[in-house]
Amino acid sequence: MSILLTGASGGLGGAIFSQIVSTPALRAHHGIYAVRDAASSKSTFKKLSSSSPFHSYELVSLDLSRLQSVREVAAAINAQVEVGSIPPITAIILNAGYEEAERQTWTEDGLDMSFMVNYLGHWLLTLLLLQSVDRERGRIVWISSWAQNPEDPHNIMNGSFKDNRYKTMVFDDLEPLAKGTWSSNADDNTSWAAAYRRYGASKMCGVAMIHELQSRLDQDPLLSKISVLAIDPGAMATGIIRHSHWFVRVLVFRVFAGIFGTMLVYLYPNGSWRTPRKSARDVLAAAFDCGPPPLTAQPKGVYLNGSEAGQYSSEAKDPKKGQVIWEGSLRSSALEGHETILRQWR
Repeated sequence: MSILLTGASGGLGGAIFSQIVSTPALRAHHGIYAVRDAASSKSTFKKLSSSSPFHSYELVSLDLSRLQSVREVAAAINAQVEVGSIPPITAIILNAGYEEAERQTWTEDGLDMSFMVNYLGHWLLTLLLLQSVDRERGRIVWISSWAQNPEDPHNIMNGSFKDNRYKTMVFDDLEPLAKGTWSSNADDNTSWAAAYRRYGASKMCGVAMIHELQSRLDQDPLLSKISVLAIDPGAMATGIIRHSHWFVRVLVFRVFAGIFGTMLVYLYPNGSWRTPRKSARDVLAAAFDCGPPPLTAQPKGVYLNGSEAGQYSSEAKDPKKGQVIWEGSLRSSALEGHETILRQWR
């Protein structure tokens, strides 16, 4: 079987890769590791895998901010699976992430960058690859964040959603999120909150798929055994905060998390602060383990906070909001029926 991991060169992605190559049962899988630039990442992955030469893998250049890149990568992977040059995919781990701070940027298609990279690119990639997923035990794992839930204690404490107009992310149209007009930097005089909310909204859309996409898979005779779940890996010292203020980037994440992360994980395994190594184990458990609960042989619609059941946005649980997100995703991605084998694709 194969494992597909996006954002494989990032902090959590690198930890997941290291965990795979150091675990016999996992390194027996073929790895498909998606990075922004495969050529520049070759030496790093070669070094990481030097102690485990028996893990077959390939690096794939994937730009999640470009719809065309997503389509090209999916087509190449589907072709390989179809002819048998690589095994079907047993786990799709949607890990790549992007968070802005003082700036706001858009893709070449006019979509908000956080929305496109964190959600829509992954959504499109998943639908295009369904034909290559193991139909007996395949899993799709969305990497989440507490930013997806305005009522999360972290967000209440930091005050990012205190303005009532931001407590609801999706109304009757996905376009404000897709175009970046909801919580735009231009409408917020803080240096971080607007971008943080857009990041959270993009993550909430992904979490909504543990119900919306799962429901559509369950109605499909060919794909009904595939599971969709999400996991919050906690706060870690990784590069996703590279656009943040230096105080957050250096003192909070690099110094505080770097020094105290291991101790905090020991005391509070599923607490706010974790190490990439611990979170990598949790992500791979979500992708492969059949227990203990809440994981099962088919963990459909499960939301994890590390290694335990977690709380998530009420909007992500709302079937009406899920439908709005799905229909907006179709429009923003221009998905056509011949591109996916999902019967209930619209």
